[in-house]
This record gives sequence, C-alpha cells and structure tokens, in this order.
Amino acid sequence: MNRISKDDPRVTAYALGELEGDELALVAAAVQADPELQAVVAEVRATAGALEQALAGEPAPGVAAKAPAAPAKKPAKKPGRLLAFPQLYYVIGGAAAACFTFLVVLQEPLPKQAAPAPVASLAQEKQYVEMSLGAPKEAAEEDVEASADALSMPAMGAVAPAPRAAGGMAMPQKSDVARMELKRRAAPSAKGEWLVCERAPVAPAFNTEDYSYQRDNDFVAVATEPLSTFSIDVDTASYANVRRFLNEGQRPPRDAVRVEELVNYFPYRYAAPTGKDVPVAAHLEVAEAPWAPSHRLVRIGLKAREVTEAARPSANLVFLLDVSGSMEDANKLPLVKQSMQMLVNRLRPDDRVAIVTYAGASGLALPSTPVSRASEILGALDRLTSGGSTNGAMGIQLAYDIAKANFVAGGVNRVILCTDGDFNVGTTSEGELVRLIEEKAKGGTFLTVLGFGMGNYKDGTLEKLADKGNGNYGYVDSAAEARRLLVEQAGGTLVTVAKDVKVQVEFNPARVAAYRLVGYENRLLRKEDFANDKIDAGDMGSGHTVTALYEVVPVGEGDAATLSGPGVEPLKYQRPSGVAQTVAADSELLSVKVRYKEPAGQESRRLEFPLLDRGATWALASEDFKFAASVAAFGMVLRESPHRGTATLAEVRRWAADGMAADVGGYRQEFLGLVDRAATVVR
Repeated sequence: MNRISKDDPRVTAYALGELEGDELALVAAAVQADPELQAVVAEVRATAGALEQALAGEPAPGVAAKAPAAPAKKPAKKPGRLLAFPQLYYVIGGAAAACFTFLVVLQEPLPKQAAPAPVASLAQEKQYVEMSLGAPKEAAEEDVEASADALSMPAMGAVAPAPRAAGGMAMPQKSDVARMELKRRAAPSAKGEWLVCERAPVAPAFNTEDYSYQRDNDFVAVATEPLSTFSIDVDTASYANVRRFLNEGQRPPRDAVRVEELVNYFPYRYAAPTGKDVPVAAHLEVAEAPWAPSHRLVRIGLKAREVTEAARPSANLVFLLDVSGSMEDANKLPLVKQSMQMLVNRLRPDDRVAIVTYAGASGLALPSTPVSRASEILGALDRLTSGGSTNGAMGIQLAYDIAKANFVAGGVNRVILCTDGDFNVGTTSEGELVRLIEEKAKGGTFLTVLGFGMGNYKDGTLEKLADKGNGNYGYVDSAAEARRLLVEQAGGTLVTVAKDVKVQVEFNPARVAAYRLVGYENRLLRKEDFANDKIDAGDMGSGHTVTALYEVVPVGEGDAATLSGPGVEPLKYQRPSGVAQTVAADSELLSVKVRYKEPAGQESRRLEFPLLDRGATWALASEDFKFAASVAAFGMVLRESPHRGTATLAEVRRWAADGMAADVGGYRQEFLGLVDRAATVVR
C-alpha cells in the first residue's frame, strides 16, 4: 500500500468524517500507522471543532430566511483542492474571523461603558486557529467573503465577555465576525502576501478527560499507627496513559499518574511459589532510599503462580464493545477490533467468545461461538461500526447475562469491556455503574477493562469498574500495548489464581519511627478490613507480579512533626526511646502479612514474612530494586509529590540506568526514552 501523504485531500476528508467504505478503511489504517497523519487529523478536527462552536447559532449558508440578495460578484474561481469539502468553508471563513478579530481588537478601542473581554495573546491565537490550510490565496479570499456574507451581521455594540476555550483563549463571537466583515478587505502586507495565522500545533478544543483526585500518602508515625493495610493492584493503565501524553508532547495531568501502576507495568524477576497449595510468593528487600538517603526504602514483591496455556481451563469470554459515536476515531473502535482479533488468535479452539455491543441500545453481535470457528468471530468483529450515544449499563446487563448463560464451572468466565468510558445514556452515574458491576461480580464472572482513546476518556470511572468487578484495568494506546496485554500476558489477563489479595505491614517501633506507602492511595484499607473476608480487594492473574514500596524513617532520623504525623502536635510520652523498651530485643524491621482467597473460595488464607534490615546501601541493592525505585521517583516527579525529595528527571534516568539488566521485552529501555521525553515538557 502506497503511503498516504499528509497533503492528500483524503486526510482532511477523513478528519471531517466525509469518507465511506473502502476509502475510509484505507485512510483510517494509514492514519493509525503514521503519527504525522494522526497529528494532521487532530489539528484539523480541533480547528473545526473550535470554529463550529464559535459559529453556533448562526444560520448556515443558503438557509437564512429571506436574506437580502448579495451583490453580484465576479464569476467564482475554481475552488482549491481542500475546498472540495463543504465543512472547510466554515473552517477557513471562521479562521479568518478569528485572525482579523485579534487585529481589530488591537486597533479599535471598545466603548468605554463596556468592560473589554480578555483577549488571547498572539501566540495563543496562533495555537488556537490557523488559516494556512493549503488553499490558494484567491480561493481563501472568496471563501472568507462567502462565509461572511452568508452570516446575518448584528449591529456593532458593546462586547460581552467572551466564553473561554481550553487554555483560557477567547472564542470568536458574533460581534467579532461582524468586525471581520468590516475589515475583511484589509490591505495585504507590503510583500503582497495574504495575511495568515502561522501554522502551529493545536490542542483539542475540548478535553473532558476525567481523573479521580488522590492526595499523596503522608508519613505515618509508628507510635500511633503501627499497621499499614492495602489492597494489591495489578492495573497498568496509568503507565500506558502517561506514555500517550508524553509521546504527544504533553505533560500528563497529576491525577492521571498513579505511582503503583507505573511500577507494576514492568516485569520483575521474582521467583514463583513452589508449593501447589500456595498461589502467591513474597520477596522482600530494603536499602537506601535514593531520593532521601537518610531514609530506608522497603520493596515488597509478590509473584503469582503461573498457569501454562495447556493447563488452564477452557474460557467463556464475552467481548463487551462500545460502538457509540465517540468511538469512531482510529485509536478507538478500529484499535478495539484489532485488539480483540489478536486475542481471538491467541485462544484455544475449545474456548468460546460472544460479542455484545452497546451504543444507544445494546445488542448481541455474536452469540457464544467456539474459537474453532474463529472466522465467524473475526468476521463479526470486522463488521462493527460506530454511531449513536452510549448506554453502557444496558450493555453490561446483557454481557453478564450472556456470560451466565454459557458459564463454565471451574473455567475462565470473563467479560472484557472495551470503551473510552464516556457513558452518557441510561445509567450514567459512576456510583450506579460501580454498584451494577459489583453486583454482577458476585456471580463468579470476572472483568477486564480496557480503555481506549483520548479527549473524552473517563479514567476514574473505568478504574473503579475494574476494581469492583474482580478484574484488571489496562489502557491500550497502540497495537503494541494490545499485544502485550492480550498476547504476551494473556494468562495474567484471563486466568485468576488468587482473589481479594490484601497486604498488611506491621512496623517495629524499635526500628521505625515513621513510614509512607508510595502510591496505592485509592487502595488503602482499614486495619480491621484485613481479616474481614467480606471486604473486596485486588486479584492476581497467572504469573502476575505486584510491587509495593514503603519509605521508612529510622528511629532517630525523623523530626517531631514526622514522628507525630502531619497536622498532629508532638506527643509527650510516645518517644522512640520509650516505645523501644517493649521490643528492644526485636531485630526485625517489619513483618508482611498477606491474605488471599482461591478463585472460587469464600474464606481467606494468611501468609506472613518478616524482614531484617542489614543496612544495604543503594549500590548494593538489586537491579530490580533500583529500577522499581526509579519508576516510583518518576511518578512522584510527574505528580509533583511533596515527598519526592531530591528526585529529578536527570536522577531518575541515572537510577534507572543502574537497573537495566535482563530487560525482557525492551520495556526498561522504552522507559529511559520516556524519561527523556518528559524532560522536554516538565519544567
């Protein structure tokens, strides 16, 4: 297939939704594979979206009721290549309005009685809108005239404060368009060139992505709270999402950065459990904290039992696919289809797959079908198209009903939800959706949530659905990430070996003054929840690893505020020297307790592992320890954590380089490149 140029008019047509059939598929595939084309498509859509809102409420050309006849014009010249698409009349005409408005505002003072609206800077205007869309000068002039003459021009008067677009830039208003009409014949520059706004990267006009707020864990005094309890987390969505932002040259939102998901994205060399009766093994290590050398850093690593492909039970899978209008972009439904096709090709002939789709209403696109008839499954996926609103609750109901109807006792029963999370019809409340998933999870069907797309991505909702659905959560930003989740890690994604896995750490007050759990802010549990089997927690799939880090303040190192806890006045009697009297002979730094249930069990089992601190320096730490610490520091820098200590991106890269051995899959090398990209956007 010949490479499609960024100047090919079909790229603009694709961005504006004007292609159909084979041509649509051809261009969509080219855009998906070419970051340069993706940038062009995003730029055209952003410009068109911003100008469409700016012109909202104005009658479209040719439909104004009894509009005065326009003066006779010279015969129209043949439009330029890009003007073959009607929407661009709005884009170019509106863009001209925005550019001229800026110049007029600078030259013409507003009436004294009207408070002037803040006006964007020239740099913002250039970023916000462009006129140099590739059309010839003559066509651009005529298009500006056509757009302006077709609009009903209000009387000039006071300018009301303009609504603000993303980034605080003023949106063009009716009065601005009227000013453009008066000035549209402004003289060209001295060189005879038509005045245009310089091409510049344009961010999406409207970004409704949603991330749940999480406050960084603070230090806790052992004297007041010697126990720390949390649910494990095998999700990796945050890392892939952060990577997407950085690859686009943007700093990710602070709440999009969940440190534990960054750390757990990478494989570590933890030994698997040896006994058949125990599905989880623990590995503990302590060394110097690189960002706070006087503190100790504790790494808790868990490794789940590995189940071979031949040994795993047969699978009953339901693909729950969002096919609403918001999923039409190349990085949404087309990538969903490609991802599910990868998984189908990874399954065994005795596995079964059903496909449930949802938009305004839900439907069964394919009844439960054995993978031995893979061509039928792949064909059903290939026929999916996007359109309509998003009734996710209806789809969830149907998907779990189909899973229940085909339930395999002792097998893998799982719903795989693929969506951008933008539920806007039916049950839309996050709380109600979470309750629905929580209720359905009681039937023994697990959930995998895969997020797609950008702009309206609802990360907070999807994370909660996976958490309450006995499942895992990943973000798919590319075909490579789909392959990692659904091919390389298919066992971990599909097969649960331990559910409701909880960790409780008891710190020895003779050796630890205070501690801080790095990450896991939304996975914290009460100490009473550890032994309460009614409390839900995270699940571990075949071969999964979980890593948790604690920053520990040794006795004698912390100040009074640290030892008492943030916001708590210093304690009179609970001094390290005092509490040490009860456990002076105890040389353990801490003890780690783990609770888990068998996949079909209701009662938890308990494991315990002590840790001694032998005073290891950073240089003596294992390479896995060093790499995990560097990734955690990376997350703290991106989150602007108050506990990042001396960590900088330069230090992060140096620490990570110390832990690069056995880089299976090249993921650690990719991380170094991500740190370099972050250095260009983080100031």
